[in-house]
Amino acid sequence: MPESLSRELLTLIDTCNEFVANVMNPAAEHPTDAARALIRAGAKDVGLFPMTQPTDFGGSASSALALCVARETLCSHNPSYLDAVFGPSPGVLANVKDPLYSSHLRPLLAGTIRGSFGFTEPDDAAHPTAGIIQGNELIINGQKSYVTGGADADFINTLVDIKGRGSSLVVINTATAGVALERRFTALDGSHHAAFKFTDVTVPTAHIIGEPGQGLPKAMRQIGDTRLLFAAQASGYMLWTINLLNTHLLGIDKSGKPRGSQNVVRLRYADLRIKAFAARSMLYRTARLADQGQNIVNEAMACKVFATEAVGEIVDTAIQLVGGGALVEDHPLAKLYQKVRTWRLAEGASDVLRLNIGRGILELGKGRI
Repeated sequence: MPESLSRELLTLIDTCNEFVANVMNPAAEHPTDAARALIRAGAKDVGLFPMTQPTDFGGSASSALALCVARETLCSHNPSYLDAVFGPSPGVLANVKDPLYSSHLRPLLAGTIRGSFGFTEPDDAAHPTAGIIQGNELIINGQKSYVTGGADADFINTLVDIKGRGSSLVVINTATAGVALERRFTALDGSHHAAFKFTDVTVPTAHIIGEPGQGLPKAMRQIGDTRLLFAAQASGYMLWTINLLNTHLLGIDKSGKPRGSQNVVRLRYADLRIKAFAARSMLYRTARLADQGQNIVNEAMACKVFATEAVGEIVDTAIQLVGGGALVEDHPLAKLYQKVRTWRLAEGASDVLRLNIGRGILELGKGRI
């Protein structure tokens, strides 16, 4: 539970709180590029930046629980430029050998190149992205949509169905001949995504990550880690929203009474606190299971579904209780609503994950209560 934390994790909470007050909030007054640079430098100084990076590269390789604590604490302040705090993680490139180690993993972790992840096929795609091995080369044709950050990426870790081998993860440099950026678009939360088309794209077979045919399990492990990240951030935003709403409801309305004095308001507010309590309990339990080396595929899905739906309900109800002023586009609740709404689709739509959880226990015997 959040109350049963080691001295080190309590210190981490203090570090995150101080970092927001001393670095992130002041940096937000600067232009975007300058703000990100200030936050990144500050995060390196206090040890937040290396938490997501392996020790071989100077990182601290923090536990799942520590990362959840840090992300939740930071998000409880609803800061700007959260994505500048933590360094790039190896993701599916973890444990690769040369040439990918030198050409992609090392510069990725150093921050000199950017990567992205190509998993989703367009709805109208006739066939999945496919590849054929010819000698020491892999010829790829297909499409990927919703490649997060793809328009600014140097390479895409792409899920490719290799003939005779099956689903595999392949590194495709975006500057390679035959790679076409077809569309760049912005989601409701302000994040940037891209759609790519691959026409006879040729890459070395050495760009296949791991063994051919093992792409889907590798991709799902990466997505599983990201789902827990979403749950931790959602939990932090719940705390911020409830604290804002608590202050609002203790304020005096035109009648001279506290806004929260009416029972109907108290009932709605109590529901929000119940959901937040449940979401945080799920998050911390799942992170501890992950650190014990246990299989948390189903639990991470459960956390992601519950937390992202709960934070959406909490922000929506907070807007209702605050009133019309919270609908103005620059109101923090309106901005937060736009951010969290996309999370119910990102890294697996809620209902798809529900089906997977049901299949996991009924067909595979995986999962716990």
